Parts: sequence; C-alpha cells; structure tokens
Amino acid sequence: MLTHTTTFSCKNFSNQMGITKVDLPHLEKSNSRSYGGGSGCALKAGANCLQILNIKRKLKDFFTTANPCLILGCDASVLLNFTSSTGNQTEKVGIPNLTLRGFSFIDNVKKVIEAECPGVVSCADIVALVARDSVMITGGPFWNVPTGRRDGRISNASETLSDIPAPTSAHTIGVSHCSSFSTRLYNFTGTFGTQDPSLDSEYAANLKAKKCKSINDNTTIVEMDPGSFRTFDLSYYKLLLKRRGLFQSDAALTTSTATKSYINQLVEGSLKEFYAEFAQSMEKMGRIEVKTGTAGEIRKHCAVVNS
Repeated sequence: MLTHTTTFSCKNFSNQMGITKVDLPHLEKSNSRSYGGGSGCALKAGANCLQILNIKRKLKDFFTTANPCLILGCDASVLLNFTSSTGNQTEKVGIPNLTLRGFSFIDNVKKVIEAECPGVVSCADIVALVARDSVMITGGPFWNVPTGRRDGRISNASETLSDIPAPTSAHTIGVSHCSSFSTRLYNFTGTFGTQDPSLDSEYAANLKAKKCKSINDNTTIVEMDPGSFRTFDLSYYKLLLKRRGLFQSDAALTTSTATKSYINQLVEGSLKEFYAEFAQSMEKMGRIEVKTGTAGEIRKHCAVVNS
C-alpha cells in the first residue's frame, strides 16, 4: 500500500517488471485518501518539488478514449511526435487518439523525474502510473502498477485504425470527437442518410440536433458517458443496456449473450465488485508486450526518441 506522504526514490524503479515499492505520490484528497495536500508538492524528488496547478483536471484529461498499451504494447509509443527522421505520422494523430489530452502534463512529470533520475524512469512507466492515479481521482479503484518498462522507438498512425480492440469500462470517463462515431448517425450502411439501428433513436436524434450536426464534423467533442463523464462509476454500463453506447464497439458488447449477461451482472452488483474487476483487468493490461532488458530505450523526452 502507498503511504500518505512519499519521497520519490530512483532505486524503486527496477530494470525488471516488478511491483514498485513507491509509486508517484497522489496529489489531493479523494474518497478519504491522502494525496499530499491540495496545494502542496505534487512530486517530491530529493530537494526538488514539482508543483502543477489544476492537477485534478489534468489527470482526468489524460485518461480519455484510448489506452496506451493497445498498439505495440505498453511502450509509450502514443506519446511520440512526428519527426523528419521517421517520415511517418505517429499514433498521437491517429483518428482514435484525437481526443487524447494531457501530453504536456506527462512531459512535465518526465522533466522533473529525469532531473533526479536521468535515464532510469521510462515514459511508459510514467503513463501507467498517471493512468492509475487519474482513475483514482475520479473516484475509481487503486491497483498495483509494475514498473521497469522501457520505451518503444516506433509509432505509426495507420496502426491505430486496425489494432485497437473493443473498449472496456474505461469509457465511463472521457470524451470523443464526432468523427469517431458519426458513421453510425449518417452513413451506417454506406449510403448517406442511414443510421445504426442498434443505437437508441432518441439518443441518435439528440446527438444530430445538438452535437454532431454534420458527418463532416471533426472538432465537436461528446461525452462518452453523458452526465457522468468525469466520475468513475457504473453509468456507462447502464447506458449500454439502453442502447446508448456511443461507439459501435460499445453496442457490440450487448449483442453477445455472454457479454450482455456480464454487463447485467455488473449493473446489479456493487461498485466494490466493479472496481475489483476493473483493477484486475488494468493490472493485466499493463503487462501487454512490455519492453524490458535491452529492448527499446529510456527516453530523455517522452515526445521524441533518443538521438
């Protein structure tokens, strides 16, 4: 378990995947947990202290529509910017990732940690820890985050279209651009004017009238869990059973007898049970195709590979 006040130590991040003894300290009080004070230090690193205002909003913004482990594994490839040396657009600009935010926050955390522990803590580990804390700040569960990942050197926008699987309950928080689901509203069968019959008609009409007024809208953002998109709860699943899941992949969860039965079980159960299930799944996801040993690198800056 984490202590209420934590001093960051480089030695707690091993070169192999293992549960770290000390993770990034939490930043404020939420559900009776201590985060080190609302206006105090966000990260104690020796004599240095990182102070970031509006930390609650920034953490929530970070954990939105996509999980950084879903393309080439948990290697922080989604953080990389386009460079002339690679000649390709990176995952960051892939259509499913256009609503991802919080990149500057990750860069700031990396900057402070790198000053104290140069070449030790990967961007991949930072992302995993921040994702966990962002869920906790929205009222969600804690889970152990193994550390020791290394960062990848490859990132391709084209792979975001084919390699991202159906989402999990992470859609209970966050937003999406209209372009991620507008086909369901305007062009479902390939003929303009056709609508996905699995989408609740009243919900669809509301989206078209008030949010996504055109199939060409690439800028408007929509809550993935309307009315509860900043709170980690079961509302997402309740909406699925009303045929109000925003994405087609969401709707698909109710077409299978097995997954629909599981959704009903979650809705009828307690938040405690839901949190336990989610925490377990995130621990497993955090181990997907991780790079350790000599694979990859420890980036000096999260947005670019080392030169």
